[in-house]
Amino acid sequence: MMVVGARIRLRGWQQAAVAVGSAVGALVDPRRADLIAALGETTGKPFFERVLERMKRNPEGRAILLDRPRVISKNVGHAWDLPENTFGAAYAKFMGSRNFSPDDRPPVRFMETDELAYVAMRAREVHDFWHTLFGLPTNLIGESALKVIEFEQMLLPMCFLSVIGGTARFSDKQRSVFYQHYFPWAVRAGMKSTDLMCVYYEKHFHEDLEEVRQKWGIIPAPSIER
Repeated sequence: MMVVGARIRLRGWQQAAVAVGSAVGALVDPRRADLIAALGETTGKPFFERVLERMKRNPEGRAILLDRPRVISKNVGHAWDLPENTFGAAYAKFMGSRNFSPDDRPPVRFMETDELAYVAMRAREVHDFWHTLFGLPTNLIGESALKVIEFEQMLLPMCFLSVIGGTARFSDKQRSVFYQHYFPWAVRAGMKSTDLMCVYYEKHFHEDLEEVRQKWGIIPAPSIER
């Protein structure tokens, strides 16, 4: 069985301490992916359990749980060779233009079971697929808007807290643009799209980007000067 990461079992008070420490640290430095990951795990267990149950009830979700695909370079590298119109090529362009690597995600450490650890890892690894599908940039506005969608999809407290932390750092202009355009769009987009944790993205790399957006109910982000 695949091991997602070296997991650490925490008692209740330890979990609370890690959650509070991670929340404070992430607010001070939102670039600390490890702290954001720890916050998501220590506050997200009941919500990841709900996602797991949804995946078990969905045919494509069950296939993901059975295969446990990982979004790492050796598994998604073929996306760089796909035709320009495809979802896979769009993902490769998104990653390449930002010099991102799919191998950079921190491991899951605080989930009690292999199944929950995998679901938490999957949620972390499909983040860049969602950026690609919704056409969101990786700046403060784009990340905050995607966290709104992630909250609607999974109800993770970490996503809600990330929106609060992100918007607190907005300039007046960014705040106006976000709340006038991106926030209402993100609420609508998150409600309209399919259950995005039950999509086996890797099996759709070869399909046309606009066709998969339509199939999954994806509304691309507004194009607003930021």
